[in-house]
Amino acid sequence: MQSLSQSPTDPAFVQDPYPFYERARAGGKLFFWEDYGLVCATSATAVGAILRDRRFGREVPADRRPAVPDHLKPFFAVEAHSMLELEPPRHTRLRALVLRAFTSRRIAALGPEIAALSHDLIDRFPTGDLDLLRAFATRLPVTIICRLLGVPEERGDDLLAWSNAMVGMYQARRTRATEDAAVAATEAFVAFMRAHVEARRSRPADDLITSLIAAEMEGEKLSTDELITTCILLLNAGHEATVHTIGNGVKALLENRMGGEVLTPDRVEATVEEIFRQDPPLHLFTRWAYEDIEMAGHSFRKGDQVGCLLAAANRDPGAWDDPSRFNPGRPVKANLSFGAGLHFCVGAPLARLELQIALPILFARCPGLSLAAPPRYANLYHFHGLESLMVRAG
Repeated sequence: MQSLSQSPTDPAFVQDPYPFYERARAGGKLFFWEDYGLVCATSATAVGAILRDRRFGREVPADRRPAVPDHLKPFFAVEAHSMLELEPPRHTRLRALVLRAFTSRRIAALGPEIAALSHDLIDRFPTGDLDLLRAFATRLPVTIICRLLGVPEERGDDLLAWSNAMVGMYQARRTRATEDAAVAATEAFVAFMRAHVEARRSRPADDLITSLIAAEMEGEKLSTDELITTCILLLNAGHEATVHTIGNGVKALLENRMGGEVLTPDRVEATVEEIFRQDPPLHLFTRWAYEDIEMAGHSFRKGDQVGCLLAAANRDPGAWDDPSRFNPGRPVKANLSFGAGLHFCVGAPLARLELQIALPILFARCPGLSLAAPPRYANLYHFHGLESLMVRAG
């Protein structure tokens, strides 16, 4: 296994991490990333196998759990109830209860709202150059997830600020200041959500919070702390990745001189899947080995951690022809942007729906859409998204 060094905050890597992924993949399905002290998988087969293998999991083994510093305890008190960080049986229970409320029918019913909101946001575009991230990519998913949950959409700016601060805990440039901001955001977010959960307990409404409160499986319901954490998870995950994907996707379309012709009803599904595959919003996801495991020629010991490079797997030439090329004409097939297996993203159908509806409207309303400045990626790793997307609406 080759050993490679690459700072995830290096400016060249931030702007284009794919050459490093290709160099890592050239040496085999696994490599040792020195900067993380972590064995990482790069190929579609290895990443897919690790994500689906129940001998690997998200929950930190008991003997590997570090002591939580006092200043971080509020943050990890919330994480303790997150189904993203749990394994069966708790994960099974939480995910089943969430899926009883977060149904395909409820998601599909959001289609007209996504369309109407897309038109409304475009109606508000200022004249001249504009930042499409701020004016469209950010506003659309945060407003939709607010409406879905039943929290006031006028608090969208607060939710965005809290979410951005909280996900800073998973970024490579994390500092004590980042941690303090994340804890402050967590405490504010918890207080906000607790008030809404308690209000819905006494005054039910037609929203996801009410459905989560009512969800029951074999007499089991979500506790208040579980409800709060689940709502925070859905709010954070329900917009964070979608913001980046809209930005990355519009960038790819404009740079390749594509637009409405690849967003027609018969082509939009394939185009959106190619957007998710070719430049995904999340690049690194980790798993723990729960027993000794042989995988891709390497012996993982119980308690080892492994990194799954989703973006590298999505550009594996063993799975995709000319994988670096943005090609909306590819036949639709599964990629790894939403993960796989037990922790496959519950919000994937909503993310797909938002892009499949919003992007055709954007390019139909703004047929002359063009880049006003070269896009640059923000220093967000493990996430991958733009600082801004300056465009001319035409």
